[in-house]
Amino acid sequence: MAVAAPPVFIRPLPPPKSAVVPLPPAVLPAAGVAGVAGALLLPVDRPGIGWLLSGLAVAAGVVVADRRSRSESSFTWRNAAWAGLALALLAMGAVRASGWLFALCVLAAVVAGSLAVVGKRTVNSVLYDMLALPVEAFLALPWVGRGVGRFTARRDGVARRIALAVLAAAALVGVFVPLLASADAAFAAVVDAMIPDLSVATLVRWCAVFAVVALAVAGACYFLAAPPRRASGDRPHRTAYGLEWTVPLVVLLLVFGVFVGVRLVVLFGGTEYVLRTSNLTSAEYARGGFWQLCAVTVLTLAIVAAALRWAPDATKADRLRQRVLLGTLSALSLVLVGSALSRMWTYQEAYGFTVLRLLVEVCELWFGGLFVLVMAALVQLRPAWLPRAAIATAAGALLILAVLDPERLIADANLDRAAAGKPLDHRYLAGFSADVVPVVSARLPEPLRTCVLRQVLAGDAPDGWPAWNLSRSTARDVTLAPPAPCG
Repeated sequence: MAVAAPPVFIRPLPPPKSAVVPLPPAVLPAAGVAGVAGALLLPVDRPGIGWLLSGLAVAAGVVVADRRSRSESSFTWRNAAWAGLALALLAMGAVRASGWLFALCVLAAVVAGSLAVVGKRTVNSVLYDMLALPVEAFLALPWVGRGVGRFTARRDGVARRIALAVLAAAALVGVFVPLLASADAAFAAVVDAMIPDLSVATLVRWCAVFAVVALAVAGACYFLAAPPRRASGDRPHRTAYGLEWTVPLVVLLLVFGVFVGVRLVVLFGGTEYVLRTSNLTSAEYARGGFWQLCAVTVLTLAIVAAALRWAPDATKADRLRQRVLLGTLSALSLVLVGSALSRMWTYQEAYGFTVLRLLVEVCELWFGGLFVLVMAALVQLRPAWLPRAAIATAAGALLILAVLDPERLIADANLDRAAAGKPLDHRYLAGFSADVVPVVSARLPEPLRTCVLRQVLAGDAPDGWPAWNLSRSTARDVTLAPPAPCG
């Protein structure tokens, strides 16, 4: 019997969009206004409320341009949900001062923003959908260039009138604001707070941010002007021999079953025996197994994803086999996730809590959530929604971590260890951001308290209002004792 070839999902190459899709008239002003707002509001060197405001400017520019360019908006609840997630991640810049945490939030916000523009799945890979916004921003350059050329060549002189209006408004602001500022000290203070020193570095930063934000809006509009074909909900059944999938999966299930049985023995009183026979301490045993279990978890996820994508499912027996084998494998993998987490917790209690150890714990929890999603997808064997659900859960986990304040959690846990008589690495605490100031100020005794706080606040600089941040603002109100020798 002939075996059908697996379907190949390749997007046919369309003509260049810049040649077939004209630039909507609303794109240029929307991109320009959003770019100006981003340049004035975005504090690129630190977390601040300006990141959220710049994100709102980009979202507003895209929505306005989309509504002005077509009879009805192309945005749905999917777009709104992803956009809300992106803005929530950017809002962490107004709350948390941790640089590493906010960098992760910005990266996740870019991915969520791209999926907000894409909306429904396209025939492209999920990787393209995740990076659609930056990719289309670069591809939009020729498209925008043609639109600017047509706009400036219009016979009604609208480009010249806009330029004159902008220059006239700038001239009026340049004349009247200094006069009013010299006439009233309170107004002068407001002007000084809103307008930074116009140094060369500031102007270069404004130009760079303007270009990035305007390109983001133009790229989103470029995508919406001629989006790729949407992926259909139907997927063809794969007909092939199932032996090459069944035997390896059954063997892997047997290996996992033996491992889980051993873990149950350890759980119910066998830990001392394992440690005695391996000549390891409890912490060494935990450290020696965590990374291996993480590797096993990642490899298992890859195997499950490959089976969902390529294993045969044409007959009822094929589908039953997939549900049983992959469901059992996912359930056993949850035990591996729990084992890895317990080992890392034991290791942290012995050697201390760090950012890296917390992040790998969160990743391991996310892996466990993915196995739960896999088991949910096996009910109807429709896994097309899994990639986006995985991205959403990852971004959601990062958002929850940011809300919980990871640096405060780590500082609290290490101070609990110190209260139990274990050593405290105060130099590690001193390398954190202003997020740990309330915990350190309340729980660390003098003179160590002042020593740590002085190092935490050593690089603090005044914030303009776009860079306002709750953690940094609160930390500046902490009273420090006179300098004293640090232990």
